[in-house]
Amino acid sequence: MTHCGLDQLWLMVSPGNPLKPKHGMAPFAARLASARKIADGRRIIATDIEKRLGTHYTIDTMTALRRLFPAARFVWLMGADNLSQLPKWGQWRRIMAAMPMLVIPRPGETRRALAGQAVQRFAGHRLPARAGLKLAAAKPPAWILLPVRENPVSATELRKKSEGVTS
Repeated sequence: MTHCGLDQLWLMVSPGNPLKPKHGMAPFAARLASARKIADGRRIIATDIEKRLGTHYTIDTMTALRRLFPAARFVWLMGADNLSQLPKWGQWRRIMAAMPMLVIPRPGETRRALAGQAVQRFAGHRLPARAGLKLAAAKPPAWILLPVRENPVSATELRKKSEGVTS
C-alpha cells in the first residue's frame, strides 16, 4: 500500500472463479472470515462486494466499482500467477485497459507472466517500480510489477494459518 500511496486495500473475496474447479475450494463464508482476520477494518478491508454486486467476471466487477465510486481512483492488485493466465479470462484486454494494475510477484509464476501474452501485449504500458506513487493516477492501461521478494504462501495456506490449522 505504501509503495503506491493507496488509501485502502480491499480484499475482495470472490464467490467463485470460473477458471477454478469448485471442488476443493473453501466455502465462501470461510474465505470471507479468513480475509476478515487479515483485515484491520480501516486500511485493509475484507469485502463481499463482488457477491453483493452479483458479478461473475472481473471486467463486470471493475465496471460496477467505477460506477458506484466515480471519484475513487482504483488500482487492481493481482498476483503474477493470475497475470500469467489473464488471456484465458473473459475480455482480458478490457481488464488491462480498465484500471491501473499492480502485479505481485509469485514463486514460479513471475518469469512466466513476464514472458506471457498479456505482458507482451501491454509491455509498452509497464511503468517503472519507482512510479508506484503515480500508479493510481495513471491512465490505463498502466501496470507495475511490485519490486518485492516472491511470497510462496498461497491463499489456502494463509487461510489455514489464520484458522490455526496445521498440515
